[in-house]
Amino acid sequence: MRYAIALLALAGALVATLALRVHYSTGTEPCSINEKWDCGIVNHSPFAEIAHIPVAAIGIAGYLTLAGLALAGQRRWLAGLALVALGFSLYLTRIEKYVLEVWCFYCVISLGIIAALTVLALWWAFTAPPVRRRA
Repeated sequence: MRYAIALLALAGALVATLALRVHYSTGTEPCSINEKWDCGIVNHSPFAEIAHIPVAAIGIAGYLTLAGLALAGQRRWLAGLALVALGFSLYLTRIEKYVLEVWCFYCVISLGIIAALTVLALWWAFTAPPVRRRA
């Protein structure tokens, strides 16, 4: 289970890296499909940064932390952080839908990844038998 979660987290870090590239670019993006799907609008909006830190960079750090927690077997910490990350992603999705009225392809993929990762992390934390450590 830990490797599946870590793999999902690495996929999330990759998607967040693509979004970070959009954040710093000035050209037309391949994910700018039409007036309702435009990663550039989302990643250049005032909501794309927190205290001058790009949200995508926070996503990269979060996903890498989740991967590390999974590989270290820190089930409860992993589940807790995954829930926080899912909540944050849902908050950003709400901004896309109701404030910006534009969707980011990378953000939607990231939401799917963190949702799946959270389900797996919760299942692993609360239904899998605990690992017994030798004394």
